This record gives sequence, structure tokens and C-alpha cells, in this order.
Amino acid sequence: MFYDLAKIFVKSGNGGDGMISFRREKHVPRGGPDGGDGGDGGDIIFSVDKNTSSLVQFHRNTHFKAGNGQHGGRKRMTGANGETLRLQVPPGTLIRDSESGEILGDLTSPDQELILLFGGRGGRGNVRFTSSTNQAPRLAERGEPGQEKWLLLELKLIADVGIIGVPNAGKSTLLSVVSAARPKIADYPFTTLQPNLGVVELDNFESMVMADIPGLIEGASTGAGLGHDFLRHIERTRILIHLLDGNAVDPLEDWAMINQELALYDARLEQKPQLIVLNKIDLPDAQAWESLIAERLDQEGLSFCSISAVTGKGVRPMLYRIKKMLEELPEPQPEIEDHLIIRPEPDEDAFTIEKDKDGWRVKGKSIERLASMTYWEFEATTRRFQQILDKMGISNALVEAGVVDGDTVFIGDEILEWSD
Repeated sequence: MFYDLAKIFVKSGNGGDGMISFRREKHVPRGGPDGGDGGDGGDIIFSVDKNTSSLVQFHRNTHFKAGNGQHGGRKRMTGANGETLRLQVPPGTLIRDSESGEILGDLTSPDQELILLFGGRGGRGNVRFTSSTNQAPRLAERGEPGQEKWLLLELKLIADVGIIGVPNAGKSTLLSVVSAARPKIADYPFTTLQPNLGVVELDNFESMVMADIPGLIEGASTGAGLGHDFLRHIERTRILIHLLDGNAVDPLEDWAMINQELALYDARLEQKPQLIVLNKIDLPDAQAWESLIAERLDQEGLSFCSISAVTGKGVRPMLYRIKKMLEELPEPQPEIEDHLIIRPEPDEDAFTIEKDKDGWRVKGKSIERLASMTYWEFEATTRRFQQILDKMGISNALVEAGVVDGDTVFIGDEILEWSD
């Protein structure tokens, strides 16, 4: 089954908790702190698998989580890092944030990888808090929570040549003749319900990838038929074979209609190089149309040829013309290069304070992370968190906003009570 859209949930691993521990050995009454750090959580990485051509695996399972880091241990033992999760996608996969629609990655080449979410940092054990004034700290950190996101995966097939045309123009037949692809073929419209890829081999081991795009109809740009589902696959093709049905009532009208739909969907599609090909030249109607079409397209300065996909007439010369057109084009560029995505670095220490019916809500990346990494059951770690609130200016900001003794303060998932 072919799938070119998927919505999935991904979560990187949580960091392991740091440990509060002291050496307990015979004849060593004051052995000192020896609590180890927690391990880091696993990352979420997307990579390209050239051997896949569908997003079907993301329909069978929509939730993906990396491994959590292990907790720190005694004797300064650091917990193991969580296992990184690698998700393989077909070439041509666009990754978007489900909520904002922002493009997070465009994976087009076989060697591409994208670290989408980083695992949470492991918490520090109490051995890390030793100082000249505190030789036996009862301080440690919990692991940092992993990141999570809902994503939209959108596959746009990468092919050198896309075959477009009205339903029943002979696109699938042509692909089956020139490659080893075996699409479903029958004498009625909309036989093809999904794009098909085939590798066309020429002389001297030269080859090109060709895609049979299901038939387009009037209104395809607004979603008529299965327009939106198929038009996206034309975007990444370098050249279009615009196949005309020689047995149609008016092949020129079909040609104009489809070009108009391409332009309405994306103005860049209309500018793609086209080779207009009249198919079914073995039939009398096609032979009658040939000179009229050739004259019209010559006036437009467009390339034209005639073939019969069934008998093979003119097919080989057509392939050589396409190959020559490809060689004259510049190398294709990805829609968006991951290393060129420039996002301003957020101020992690920035925070906001809001008042609602339940209490006060403090929001900020850094303070919410610190709250999630605090051991609230220990007085020393709670006192450290209070010192951080003072240092960041959050305590003063709450007082200025009107917080009073006994008010509830929410920081991330933590529920605290304010006290002077």
C-alpha cells in the first residue's frame, strides 16, 4: 500500500536521575559523597532509506519514543545513555511541525540525517555539588525530560521525469514499456490510484527515474478527483512528459486544461520543461490530430513528438530526447536545506508570569526545566531551587505582581505554595 502522508508523535528520551549517595565502607566513617550522574536520554533521528518509497510504516504505528537514560548509581557510577531512535523515511520526505506547519527538515539524498529532537540531559549526582564549604552535599538533579512533538510527514516522490496527462492517456502503459515497473493497466479512467516509479535504462548503463502520475482532471488544483494527492509528486520532477490521448475528443484542449491546473496549484509547475507527446499514433484519430498539434506547439516554441506506447513506435527516440533535456538542466536543489534553516536562539532564562483563578503560572524554558529536575523531597535541593528563583529575578517579579503567602504557584508540572 502506498502512503504519502502521515501524522506521528515523537518523543526523545528522558535523562536519568542523578543520585544522592555517600560511601559506606568499614573503617571509613565519613567517606564523602559518591552519587553518580544519570545517563542522557536518546535522540530522535530521521534518516533517508533509498530502498523505501512509501510512508506505510508510519500508518501501522504512529507513536515513537527513544530510550530513557538510566539513573546514576553509587560509587560515582554514571547511568547508561538511552538508546537513540532512528526513523527511516523515503527520499523526498518533508517534515513539518503539526501545530505550526513550520518545515523542520527536507530529506532528499541517501546520506542525509536530521537530529530532530535531542534527549534530555542526565541529572548530576551529589558528587558534582561538592565544594570547599559543603563537603557532604545532599544535592542532586533529576534527569531533564525529553522533548516531544506531533509531526506531519509529507512524501514528494523524487523522479527525473514525471508523466502527466488526462485519465486513460496511456501513462501506465508507457511506464510499463520503458521500465520494469508493472502498474495496473485497464481501458477506463483512474486505473492508477497511486504514483508508480520505474527506472528507465538506456545505452552505456545510463538510466533515469520516471514516475507515472495518476490522471489529472479539471479542478485538480482545488482538490477535484484526487488532485491534491497527486500534484505534490510533480513538484520534485525535473522534466514532464505531457502525454496527450490521441483518441480524445480534443487533445489540445486537454493539454491547455492540465497546464492551467498546474499553474493554479503552483506557478512554478507551469515553468517546468515539458516534452509534449501524442500517444496512440497507431490509431487513425491520432494521425489526424498529429499535424494540427505539431503546428500549434511549434507556434508556442514547445517540443513535440508522437509515439505509440502499445506498439513501441517512436518510444526510443523520445527517451533519448528526454535524456538530452535532462543533461542540459542544472543539478536539482532540495526544497530547503537543513543546514540553512536559521532560527533565532531563544533566551532560555526569559520567563513570564500569569495570574488565573487557580493561582500564578510561571512560564520559561530554563525555569520549567530546572523545576522538573529538582528533588522536592529533599530540603537542600528545594532551598537551591529557591535560590535560583531569587537569582533569576522570578521571586521579585512574583512579589511585584501581587503574590501573597499561601498562593499557589505553577512552574511546569510542579505545584508549589508561596511563602515569604
